[in-house]
Amino acid sequence: MNKILICDDEPDIISALRIYLESEGMEVVAAENGQVALDIMSGPQGKDIQLILLDVMMPVMDGITAMAAIRKISNVPIIMLTAKSEDADKVMGLTIGADDYVTKPFNPVELLARVKSQLRRYTMLGSQNVGNPTEDVLTIGGIELRDRSKEVYLDGNPVSLTPREYDILKYLMEHPGEVLSPRDIYEAVWQEAMIGAESTVAVHIRHLREKLEYDSTNPRYLKAVWGHGYKMEDIR
Repeated sequence: MNKILICDDEPDIISALRIYLESEGMEVVAAENGQVALDIMSGPQGKDIQLILLDVMMPVMDGITAMAAIRKISNVPIIMLTAKSEDADKVMGLTIGADDYVTKPFNPVELLARVKSQLRRYTMLGSQNVGNPTEDVLTIGGIELRDRSKEVYLDGNPVSLTPREYDILKYLMEHPGEVLSPRDIYEAVWQEAMIGAESTVAVHIRHLREKLEYDSTNPRYLKAVWGHGYKMEDIR
């Protein structure tokens, strides 16, 4: 059973989300603000949480601050709950480490689809396929991606990526030297049309650079091609 942490200061929203998720056989843990969510993730209960639904605007500790702290201890998928007017918060959240966002008032079908999508990616990322030593390995320069075990290494050192970051990196590494537009990347990774999500790819690329480049302002691997998109430099 998947265990979901819902963090929102509005009891009615928590109740509605609980109904949607529990109807799909998921277990729900509730937190009324970011500090409570952080305390849960820092404690023994945190190891069982597989996804977080995190509101942005909350008292005591807001969602952006809580997410930044949670990302220091966990890579579980985080879906932000935002209002239509909170575009800046969406960009900030994606930059810090959110995997996706749902705008309030949310459509239950869309919400459940996004939750299930993130859970599938997280489950795949955590699977180690014990007993099967064969790896589908992609290598560019010092970056090595092992697809069967969902592991990424930079110069032999493990790199911790969120499921969304992993999917973007894999897509870029599957097309070395090829310039891919933000639309190409978004539609391949999110598997939906890119409508009103122009900045989403850019913030994820920026986050990947911070993890995979020694100097993110002068990247060796993840190159931007002005006016066209991004490419993974084919370093041999």
